[in-house]
Amino acid sequence: MYSSTRIAICGAGPSGLSQLHAFESARQSGSQIPEIVCFEKQNDLGGQWNYTWRTGFDEYSEPVHSSMYHNLWTNLPKECSEYVDYPFDEHFGQPFPSFPPRSIFYDYIRSYAGKNNVRQYIQFNTVVQWISYSENKQKFHVQIKDLKKDKVRSEEFDYVIIATGHFSTPNIPYVDGIETFHGRILHSHDFRFAQDFIDKHVLLIGNGFSAEDISLQLYKYGAKSVTLSYRTKPKDFKWPDKIKEVPLVIKIDNETVYFNDGSSETVHAIIFCTGYLYYFPFLDDNLRLKLSSNCFYPANLYKTIFWLNQPRLLYLGMQRMGLSFNIGNVLAWYARDVILGKIILPSTKDEMKSDIAEWQKKEKGIQNFTDYVNFQREIVLDLINATDYSRFDIHRMNQLLFE
Repeated sequence: MYSSTRIAICGAGPSGLSQLHAFESARQSGSQIPEIVCFEKQNDLGGQWNYTWRTGFDEYSEPVHSSMYHNLWTNLPKECSEYVDYPFDEHFGQPFPSFPPRSIFYDYIRSYAGKNNVRQYIQFNTVVQWISYSENKQKFHVQIKDLKKDKVRSEEFDYVIIATGHFSTPNIPYVDGIETFHGRILHSHDFRFAQDFIDKHVLLIGNGFSAEDISLQLYKYGAKSVTLSYRTKPKDFKWPDKIKEVPLVIKIDNETVYFNDGSSETVHAIIFCTGYLYYFPFLDDNLRLKLSSNCFYPANLYKTIFWLNQPRLLYLGMQRMGLSFNIGNVLAWYARDVILGKIILPSTKDEMKSDIAEWQKKEKGIQNFTDYVNFQREIVLDLINATDYSRFDIHRMNQLLFE
């Protein structure tokens, strides 16, 4: 059966690598696995962690995928994000600080991929242009382009796994009067060097994780002042003197920005830290996941993985995740075992809908960070108990998140 079954994986970032590792692990354990092809439009694996100085478009006129900036450090302890089967201390041969810089984290990801022998499945500089499904053939039609050779071809697959992530298409809301602003405007996706803003008054619209870190980078590298505009409530951190929080922006007039508490500021640059859109333009409309915001349990995805209308289409890593790499592996192991026939999906769409509804009911009860972490733990335990993925102390990891 499996020798004729073909699987396309879109993306060789952390989720795609997890899926490749899951199948390679099964192969090394003696299982027969399908033919697997992973398409990656960048020149190397790593997804978001594959930093580039480019913004906007790459050398092939493809939208730049990575949102990494030069001096980014992780905001999640490595103890919560490292792979359970490949801890940081093993990789570096010695104890390592909890919050490594971007370059170190990327080195860790590349080494993990090498250790698990997954590069053999990846076609780099290859972008997926279109995916549709034929009910008659029971096959996915996948159109891809070799960017280096500038050649387009089509192939058929039995399964498609979307592992492209959802942090590369900027969400940029309109602000009244922004067209009158003569300074620099960008989204955090295109932020690379804090040194570009030395002696500038900078406004950050949004006060999430990216805004927090970028504001401190700007302060460290010499911005004259940093103003963070929040939509709902301030962080109320003990910010340095040059950083302050203000309410929502309501209007911009040249270099003057007005806020809904009646205050105003003169700024030289505006950075939107307003999140990202779920965007899958390469998928036929009836296959496309459509979400308006980052969520904990996506609608229409059974076990957060299987597309309700066609379970041979799988999405990985589309929910908010705090234990990202291990959750990615847990999802990938579960997906693999369904494809290999070790786990049987419900026989009807109604059964899958009912399961999704139960999880979304729990999601609606999330009121705070503690609820979110506990909800995430429930998802992991629900999936991991059905597979042979290495067990890890999720309770300890959750405690580290609380601390």
